[in-house]
Amino acid sequence: MRWLAAVALLMALASGASGSPAWPTVLASRESYPADVTAAVERVWNDPTLSRTVKGRAARVPLDVYVAFLDAPDVTAAAARFRGLAKYDIRALDDSHYLANDGDSARGSAQVLQRQPRRVVVLSRGEHTSQFLGTISGSALTVIDLEPRDRGVDPTLVAYVYIDNPLAASLARTLVPTFGFIADRKLGEGMRVTADVAEWAVDPSGGFCEWLFREPLPPPRRARILTALPACARRAGSSALGSVQSP
Repeated sequence: MRWLAAVALLMALASGASGSPAWPTVLASRESYPADVTAAVERVWNDPTLSRTVKGRAARVPLDVYVAFLDAPDVTAAAARFRGLAKYDIRALDDSHYLANDGDSARGSAQVLQRQPRRVVVLSRGEHTSQFLGTISGSALTVIDLEPRDRGVDPTLVAYVYIDNPLAASLARTLVPTFGFIADRKLGEGMRVTADVAEWAVDPSGGFCEWLFREPLPPPRRARILTALPACARRAGSSALGSVQSP
């Protein structure tokens, strides 16, 4: 056992001496991503200012419905604004890249690095402006795991955050042990909004389908949601057929 421990220690030292930064196992290989993405992931993963694990609010919807709204954050944000749940404004550049702002003092971009049936990994870059510290920028690697339940989905979010400003980073490390619940509440806000919108979508009397048809969304983004909501899709087909048959 001592010999095995010594070998393991030597292997660990050799790995560290090679100078190759650690890489998260939740992602594909380094070579799968552009050099700038790889560098950003390595910086956040190997030297995070802080990391937090947050259990999101359980959503009383099927897994595929929750995933649809998680995969279409621009649609989710538009629905949330309509319902008065949040002020997020998110614009999809393509299926994996987004620009966003929180309607207040934060803005940034996000890229989906990995999609699995029950896991999504996102790399984001953003900045926040306040009177106290001015504009602070940083990056985050966020892993969202989804656990299906009999009556819904339980999401868990793990965020690794790197703050560029040394003063802000030091302040965050100092305050989070005491005021971590504030950070957790902010991180959990997106999952709460996603759950609220998804539950509205499956409520037969909620009017979500009517909103989805009226909202000026790009057709591919609307189609992503309709795929998970057969009732809305059938209604959309009926509306289209009626418009063709009407004089």
